[in-house]
Amino acid sequence: MTDPWVALEPGADPTERVRMLRRAHETFTEVGRVPRPVRSVVADSWRRSARAGVGPDGTARVELVDGDLGAYRAEHPLARVMPLFRELMGTFAADGEHLLAVCDAHGRLLWVEGDATTRRRADRMNFVPGARWAETAVGTNAPGTAVAVDRPVQVFAAEHFIRRVQPWTCAAAPVHDPRTGRVLGAVDITGGDGLAHPHSLGFVQAVARAAESQLALIAPGQPAADMPELTALGRDEAVLVAAGRRIRLSRRHSEILVLLARHPEGLTGDELLCALYEDESVTPVTLRAELARLRRLLGPGLLASRPYRLTAQVESDVDVVERRLDAGAVTAAVTAYVGPLLPASQAPAVVRLRRRLADGLRTALIARGDPDLLADWAHAPWGEEDLDVWRALAAVRPTAAVRSRLAALESELSAPADWARGAAGHRIPDVRSDAAPATYSQPPRP
Repeated sequence: MTDPWVALEPGADPTERVRMLRRAHETFTEVGRVPRPVRSVVADSWRRSARAGVGPDGTARVELVDGDLGAYRAEHPLARVMPLFRELMGTFAADGEHLLAVCDAHGRLLWVEGDATTRRRADRMNFVPGARWAETAVGTNAPGTAVAVDRPVQVFAAEHFIRRVQPWTCAAAPVHDPRTGRVLGAVDITGGDGLAHPHSLGFVQAVARAAESQLALIAPGQPAADMPELTALGRDEAVLVAAGRRIRLSRRHSEILVLLARHPEGLTGDELLCALYEDESVTPVTLRAELARLRRLLGPGLLASRPYRLTAQVESDVDVVERRLDAGAVTAAVTAYVGPLLPASQAPAVVRLRRRLADGLRTALIARGDPDLLADWAHAPWGEEDLDVWRALAAVRPTAAVRSRLAALESELSAPADWARGAAGHRIPDVRSDAAPATYSQPPRP
């Protein structure tokens, strides 16, 4: 195959390919081996699906309905480009008896539109707004896999992991925030075998790029269009978007801005010293030098002194997660949480905030008991050793893979006895110990 992201090469017989794929799917589900002609992107997705505990006879779960779905869609950034999706894809979907679908970054379907007869057929497999189609929930499928690998992808017939989805073919492409590069979700076209063509993959990719271009022209949905935005979750170095500039901050400057954004009333020099440095020998001169460099980087007017404070309200991704948690919107909070706050930071106040935020999310996830949300957390880098979450997942989804992982964790974490679970899913010394906490770290984001 010349392009591994295209489902069928020119001249291939779809009927014969379906037969071969079904045999390969049975082989994988029975013995765990992926034979030819399964594409590498699909084989990798099947393996991820199996590791997540997805069964081939499962089905999607609907987790957002009625008012909750409407409120979440209204707040979602992709709502601003739905008219564009309908304009570019609506006629194609209706005339071809296909469906236009849009999902969020967790594979949750927000809109499903198109041919009425096709929609009724899709309803029977819960391909409906509010249903969760992430790989960790229903295995290989175009919108869920596109989000998982951050690439446009086609999924043809029996390449789908769940059997009841295998009569369908789909193509999807991720859509990114043009300012931060973060995946917002994916746009998908779903229908019959006729979509297993290079043109359908190129089509959804072009639509996704058009949506990103339009999002770049639309003012952010904030009360004040010029409100600075701080992105610090899942990053060792935060990014500030302010006055049309995208500023990547050093680790120390990231810590300072996170703390000042949390304290609009301002902090004195002594308060900042205590918040930032464990070492009491650090002098106010060192802090003043850091703040002077930060002021030059930000430009005039944003950072004031006596006390140190930001002169404009700054919206941070930490604020978004906390607001949603406070409102009881657990799914929406998890969607906004892309990783621990400044994971490499050892600043005492940042460490406390990082743990408090992760603890709040973990507590809400465990209390809710949603297997898909728990699986997403458990399979994320910050949750792969989170014993409490794995125990909660095993209680609601006791697959062999989950039970095996839980048993390994319990065995590993039973010794030495003075280690306990960290709030963000990493190991730290027990809170009764005087030792300094270890940190979770992840490769820097672009």
